[in-house]
Amino acid sequence: MSQDVRLPVVVVAGLHEAQRRQTVLELLEGCVDAVVLHHDLRDASHGVVHRHVRDGKGEFAPTTVPLTNDCPCCAVREDLLPELARIAEDGQYGLAIVELWGGSDPHPVVEVIAGGEVDDTCMHEVIELAGVVTAVDPLRLIGELSVSDALHEHGQHTCADDDRTLAEALAHQIEYATVLTVPRAGREGGAPERSAGLAMLRQLHSTARVVRLGTGELLRAALGGFDVAAARDRVNPALALLPQERDEAGVATVVWERRRPLHPTRLHQALEQLVPAAQRSRGRFWLANRPDLMLAWDAAGANLAVEECGPWLASLPDAAWELYPPTRRAAAALDWHPLHGDRIQQLSFTAEGLDTDGIVELLDSCLLTDAELLAGEPGWKTLPDAFADLLDAPS
Repeated sequence: MSQDVRLPVVVVAGLHEAQRRQTVLELLEGCVDAVVLHHDLRDASHGVVHRHVRDGKGEFAPTTVPLTNDCPCCAVREDLLPELARIAEDGQYGLAIVELWGGSDPHPVVEVIAGGEVDDTCMHEVIELAGVVTAVDPLRLIGELSVSDALHEHGQHTCADDDRTLAEALAHQIEYATVLTVPRAGREGGAPERSAGLAMLRQLHSTARVVRLGTGELLRAALGGFDVAAARDRVNPALALLPQERDEAGVATVVWERRRPLHPTRLHQALEQLVPAAQRSRGRFWLANRPDLMLAWDAAGANLAVEECGPWLASLPDAAWELYPPTRRAAAALDWHPLHGDRIQQLSFTAEGLDTDGIVELLDSCLLTDAELLAGEPGWKTLPDAFADLLDAPS
């Protein structure tokens, strides 16, 4: 391939295998010179990964890839880049479609493709990431976002220590991609469920393009380009824009935004009600006893992950602001609070049949009272550290 021409690459993810395979097939048939790469992890427990390569004429050169350090993900990363580089340099194909394993998160794979290097050749010099697509079945979406099933229970895990849930993987696949494919609407039953599933999809990722398969729109949408840095920011809790409030087909989203700090004990006690109240909730928040830390809230399928995601800028000297992205500095400066600076509670909850008023009332009850607020940071820091079990547990 000429040095001036880079091979377009489209990454296709999706837990729903039938929709993912149909998406890949439609891309393959829509381009006369496309090739598909897929790493099958079903035999990873036996020490191997199967690489499948096929084009419009069928499959060729099936290969067994040995595991690296008993890590299927490592094997895929170390095999995928050389294979993409080989295809690009061969010049035979005009499009490479990377079909991910069911439970794979497209984010780390995309970062590897975008920033990888093979034999002293930077991948961005020979390939161009043209799009990231996630295939979804709306009829299954709400049900699978409502359970706490682990990926390994469904044979969709990516490695032995992959402890993610079905709901977590599904939500992250949807929220990272810029194109979401769904089956073409037929005459079969399930219209209310389909409408609710589509509403859920649009509320989880309102800026993504939803494409119905079989309508001829997919190839152009998939080749529309993909901004790796923008996608990285979009899923970064410190920078992410939360969904807007919406109510459609019985699915609603509420965004709770407050300034004063949360009482750690009251919030921790409320988790058993808050977390299962929505199929998906996410955002950033701060606790009175940890006033310097921005905390990320990431819940799906009644499972919650709380993680530190750096300091609030209000806790830093002015000179240290230069260490953070301009977008974050600008957002902090524009929405600066005279008492709390950039510290803010921003949590969104999305669910079918969402009790919006109940969630808001419960969260409001977890904020510091006026009397507690008067104690100031020295007093707040003496509050019981109720979130130590979530934040300080060994990884």
